[in-house]
Amino acid sequence: MNDTDQNSFAAMRDAVQRFHDKHDFKNRGGEELAYRVALMAEELGEISACVTKGKPREALAEECADLLILLIGTAIAADFPLERAFWDKMDAIMKRSARMVSGRIRVSEFRDS
Repeated sequence: MNDTDQNSFAAMRDAVQRFHDKHDFKNRGGEELAYRVALMAEELGEISACVTKGKPREALAEECADLLILLIGTAIAADFPLERAFWDKMDAIMKRSARMVSGRIRVSEFRDS
């Protein structure tokens, strides 16, 4: 596979689908959504540990890749088009205003305004 193919979302989704198929996630509990959420929380903890413990950038990249694979797999398991959801959300958040909250930028709906 060339770099262009590897950088497409379709190629990433297909690779995750092959992984699910290889291990029969659908029939072995691997696509159960509560389980997947727990795995994503675990990966977020590992990402946090990379940052707070000063681990190398390669370790952070690996943990972020794990989370991305889980996110793509969750879209497969829940049968929704993640790429479309991404672009719909980007369109929405690009219209939002930003605020400084406790010295950090925050872009949210800010329902109180």
